[in-house]
Amino acid sequence: FSKPTRGIHTITMAKKNKKSATAVAEAAATKQKEEEEYEEEEEIEVEEEMELLQVDVGDIIKVKQILDETVAGTLVTEDLSAHGEAVQVEEEYSHDNLKLFLMALACGFAAVAQFGLATDFPKNRLWLGVCCASYFCISGILQLIMTFIDKDCIMMTKPLSDPQAIKLVKNGGNKLMDKYGIRVRSQFPRFSEYYTVILEFQGKDSPTEFVTETWSVGQFFDVDGFFDEEGVMLEVEKLYRRFEAGKYDRPDGKGGSADKKKKTN
Repeated sequence: FSKPTRGIHTITMAKKNKKSATAVAEAAATKQKEEEEYEEEEEIEVEEEMELLQVDVGDIIKVKQILDETVAGTLVTEDLSAHGEAVQVEEEYSHDNLKLFLMALACGFAAVAQFGLATDFPKNRLWLGVCCASYFCISGILQLIMTFIDKDCIMMTKPLSDPQAIKLVKNGGNKLMDKYGIRVRSQFPRFSEYYTVILEFQGKDSPTEFVTETWSVGQFFDVDGFFDEEGVMLEVEKLYRRFEAGKYDRPDGKGGSADKKKKTN
């Protein structure tokens, strides 16, 4: 009787092993299917986020604003440099803070004149005149700063201060980024389809070291006004890395990528 008992036991174990193998395979297939569904949901969410930014391409002021904000935002990202996170570009806020202070001061004079002195006009006309004159003078100074100093500047950065970053950038070809910050300029002429970004050194007398790139806005906006933000970021990253490597455009305007585009057009 022992031989038949062993045979039955062997058959039972084989059936159990088959069932366990089938269960493992089904569990693996279920897990793989869940992972695929999760990845599809993530792709759908990314596509929905990208579809949110839509503008009227006929509004050149709004188009330039979006492009300028994307350029400025790209230049302070962590993976901008060819050297990775070891080189970080920091925005310079002192110039903007000065303008904000002047704006607040002008508003302060206007508030005093409007709410503190206007009620007793005949008696306080001297101080009222002083406040009004101060408001218009400070507003004029702000306008002069924006017209003759800022011009087409959309952003300024600080010079590099980290020793490791300075060493990497100097070895890469740029010897001045530890002395000067970067002045970011943008140009989008009226009735033109071409948008230009210029990177040069901030505070350097007659800067001859610069890089520039010109694109058609049709490269980043479709006919429905959907904005290709990632495409702009990639182009700005290329432009910055050219500046970081010291591969400047020629001061006479020849030899740069913008000049090549104009010749082909």
